[in-house]
Amino acid sequence: MSTASRPEPPADLLFTGGVVYRGPGRSAVSEALEVAVIDGRIAAIDADLTAWRGPATEVVDLAGGMLHAGFVDAHIHPIQGGLERLGCDLSSGSSAQDYARLIADYAQLNPPRGCDASRAWITGGGWAMSAFPGGTPSAAELDALEPIRPVFLYNRDHHGAWANSAALALAGITAETPDPADGRIERLPDGSPQGTLHEGAAALVAAVAPAATPDDEYAALLEAQRYAHSFGITAWQDAIVGDYFGASDTALVYRRALAEGRLTVDVVGALWWDRNRGIEQVPELVAKREAHAAELGPDARFRLSAVKIMADGVVENGTASMLEPYLVLDGAAPSEHPTGIAFVGGQALSEAIVALDAAGFSAHVHVIGDRAVRDALDAFEAAAAANDWASRAATDARRHHLAHLQFVHPDDVARFAALGVTANMQALWACNEPQMRDLTVPLVGTERAATQYPFASILRAVVVDARPRLCAGSDWPVSTPDPWQAIHVAVNRTLPADDPERDPEPLLAHEALTLAVALDAYTAGSAFINGRGPGDAHVTGIIEVGSVADLAATNRDPFAGPEASIHATRNVGTWVAGRRAHG
Repeated sequence: MSTASRPEPPADLLFTGGVVYRGPGRSAVSEALEVAVIDGRIAAIDADLTAWRGPATEVVDLAGGMLHAGFVDAHIHPIQGGLERLGCDLSSGSSAQDYARLIADYAQLNPPRGCDASRAWITGGGWAMSAFPGGTPSAAELDALEPIRPVFLYNRDHHGAWANSAALALAGITAETPDPADGRIERLPDGSPQGTLHEGAAALVAAVAPAATPDDEYAALLEAQRYAHSFGITAWQDAIVGDYFGASDTALVYRRALAEGRLTVDVVGALWWDRNRGIEQVPELVAKREAHAAELGPDARFRLSAVKIMADGVVENGTASMLEPYLVLDGAAPSEHPTGIAFVGGQALSEAIVALDAAGFSAHVHVIGDRAVRDALDAFEAAAAANDWASRAATDARRHHLAHLQFVHPDDVARFAALGVTANMQALWACNEPQMRDLTVPLVGTERAATQYPFASILRAVVVDARPRLCAGSDWPVSTPDPWQAIHVAVNRTLPADDPERDPEPLLAHEALTLAVALDAYTAGSAFINGRGPGDAHVTGIIEVGSVADLAATNRDPFAGPEASIHATRNVGTWVAGRRAHG
């Protein structure tokens, strides 16, 4: 702690009247401290910083709440989330009836413009698979709400979409349309499209739906940033930047926000790995990164230092890559992909990781199934041998991580620590709820269900370096970006008591984390992944003298109440480099 006399100049910003959680390496609880900020960085931390006040000092009274480092969302899709908030947003619903009401309301409030209503699309998303039998809503249900205008709505996890008959017709999808290699068209008994499109099949409709304009995407980014700041988020890793299923290159959206002085979050963009190509794309990714860094600087507020690989899909539609076959439900036809789909797996994934690591990228890999997790760890093991990881410092700029980690075989749990690969957890999913009960467990059985989201086991493995074992993100708009809701589940392994989807039985209670560990993952762990950890030029995610003053304040001290009340914690103020961004 600082005991220095009043500096010249005095503090720009002084936090008092509450408690402070400083981050890993300090007390595992909050402490009664004050924090002073000068020129956007933490200048002093002590029990009494009265001497640091000056006539121009802004004093923030925490009113008994807690100050902590700003959250860093390590896996988020902000522009897509912003577009959905500005479009037909179904995220507030939880039942088929809710979605019908929301779609009908949106259609009424947003009538078609011009004379051709058949071309005035309704797009958006946010519906839950658990709201529909088998997780597959039908075109007929949408036709009843909107029979003329094409409707195309992604589900919450964005691994599937719901289309009405008008949209299917414009895409030319019929009984004769074959399933793409990376997806599946849900069909009626006569082979015609039923209305649900899984994985790559959704791209058939997306290709004919109207693309968002650059102005649409810019408005979406600003709305996402405003929304994120309201939850105390000061930085994120955008999990897809680049040419994704024909979408525009959103790096240009970030560059516009930078040029206009409106980008306040600190961002790493993860460039999209085209799963239909191989390592021949690495030089193109390097060229894009280098051109961006040459113009903006290698340590700009927006950096292209990571590459996102989607190794597999999701369990609920049978596309997560598993070591053993899925169970076949009564009355269901055997799948053409009994162990799921490896979009990028085996040798192809190893070659990609070795090449990206050699090129200086951080690899950000989507893995849901236990086969995908093993393939990814095998790939990192190959990169460690090929690229001499043993000679690297703990502060090496390559910060590899695996996102989601729903199923991890027990033999692979300790490999994260052994390889120095971070587990990127979306902790809100680690609980029993309708989708888990009705769609996941029936496909995998109880034995494999006991290997889900093993965050505590990964943390307990032997640590061979100082790298964080855990970081955290929301995957918004798949689920809420509010970190306190995810932290609640990480600690309790249940949804909050007032959530209508809550099952009181914790999901594998032995995998629960402490509040301090979960908070560290969402701050210091994710900051490290983004190149803002100890030893980097700009340190965030902790409250230490010299660190950047990316900070958030809450309405209460979550360490002071029962763990079952963590979800009641609300953000009341957010600061980026000492400047207020919310509250």
